[in-house]
Amino acid sequence: MKSSGLATVAQLSDYPEIIDVRTPAEFADDHIPGAINLPVLSDAERVRVGTLYKQVSPFAAKKVGAALIAINIARHLQETLADKPPHWRALIYCWRGGQRSGAMQIILRQIGWQADRLEGGYKAWRRQVLEQLDALPRALHFHVLCGATGSAKTRILQSIARLGGQVLDLEELAMHKGSVLGGLPDAPQPSQRSFESRLWQVLAALDPERPVFVEAESRRIGRLHLPDALIQRMRQGRCVEIRASLPARIAFLRQDYDYFLQHPEWLQERLQGLQGHLGRELVQHWQALAQARNWEVLVAELLERHYDPLYRRSRQASFEYPPSLGNVDTDDLSPAALERLARQIMARRTAAA
Repeated sequence: MKSSGLATVAQLSDYPEIIDVRTPAEFADDHIPGAINLPVLSDAERVRVGTLYKQVSPFAAKKVGAALIAINIARHLQETLADKPPHWRALIYCWRGGQRSGAMQIILRQIGWQADRLEGGYKAWRRQVLEQLDALPRALHFHVLCGATGSAKTRILQSIARLGGQVLDLEELAMHKGSVLGGLPDAPQPSQRSFESRLWQVLAALDPERPVFVEAESRRIGRLHLPDALIQRMRQGRCVEIRASLPARIAFLRQDYDYFLQHPEWLQERLQGLQGHLGRELVQHWQALAQARNWEVLVAELLERHYDPLYRRSRQASFEYPPSLGNVDTDDLSPAALERLARQIMARRTAAA
């Protein structure tokens, strides 16, 4: 047993169980991967105690808070922790590693369990994540899939992963397809902190000796920001340009965004976000096409009048041009064709290595 009862972030892997005693809202915003949430205060209770602290006195807040914490810890002992054996070990943390985690630690240790507290709490973990997000990308070598909207870059990336390539799928981590229409139905994006923790996990597992395939991205995916060190390193990577024909891209997008076809009113609402860039008249025209379910014309116009010009403006300024891994031309973006394209791209990487 650690005599101090404290552990550092570097010792997280020493513990079979990590307990986050912060509120459910704090836990949902972000938490140490693998941790379980046993809150010693609910969201409403934390607000109540904080209000007492500011409006009455610290003493009044601590008295009420202690009673609530005792009740909540008792419930966890009777429920989640009821069957834990005598040799069970756990690491406990709260926001700063102070009173909330300390209260849980004292009671668990009095029972006889080895309960240690994370020094610095979640804030110490968060500092490490930010430090690692700055350091890890610098050791990686990226091969970047470029191509206009609808070129199936994400699907090709997924095929590369199935074929054994090393992949960083940023849109999967961000739960967003990367454009104003890229939000996923019934799947909100994670918080910025949670996204960064997920990203750290993936980056830490990558092998610096092997290339990492990634899709070209801007600094933002939906409302989430990519770390500066990562976007800088990606823009120093080697590129391959996927050049799919317009009919192939239209056919692919109609399948990939099929949820818009099922709910045209949702698409109309998303199209409203383009009005500031493209004007009311054009956006209303596109909304009318969506209402009429004229998908072929709508997708073609969105590509030709919005996405393709946007891509051309950003392509040469952001990523390697001309692409040192060459171009891949296709008029077929069916699943079988995507696997063939993935194999071609991986072969080019091997030949260029």
